[in-house]
Amino acid sequence: MITIIPEAPENVAAFNVTGEVTKEDFENLVFPIVKAKVEHFHQLNYLLYLDTDIDNFTIGAWFEDVLLGLKNLINWNRAAIVTDEKGIQNFTDIFSVLMPGEFKSFPKENLYNALYWCKNGNEVEA
Repeated sequence: MITIIPEAPENVAAFNVTGEVTKEDFENLVFPIVKAKVEHFHQLNYLLYLDTDIDNFTIGAWFEDVLLGLKNLINWNRAAIVTDEKGIQNFTDIFSVLMPGEFKSFPKENLYNALYWCKNGNEVEA
């Protein structure tokens, strides 16, 4: 299931992922919000907080996630993936070289730092 992170800055499409993730999660929630953000801000700042195992994404969800990336290829500005899974963190950091915009991984304990970075490109200083 995908839900909105309500405390996200206005210019960030931020989602929490728990349990099983389906194609419908992307079609009914993620796509409309992303579309609205891109139309309003002319760029996409995106945060995905993974609070589920990556194996819980159905094939349809994976397809929709890829489609989201392709549909918004020129609009990507910043994208944060928040997870404690090292494999996903490494993939995100490698993926950032291939995609326009900035992609960055954050550990779960740094959710608010990730939101702040998505909003303006800076991290909170410790």
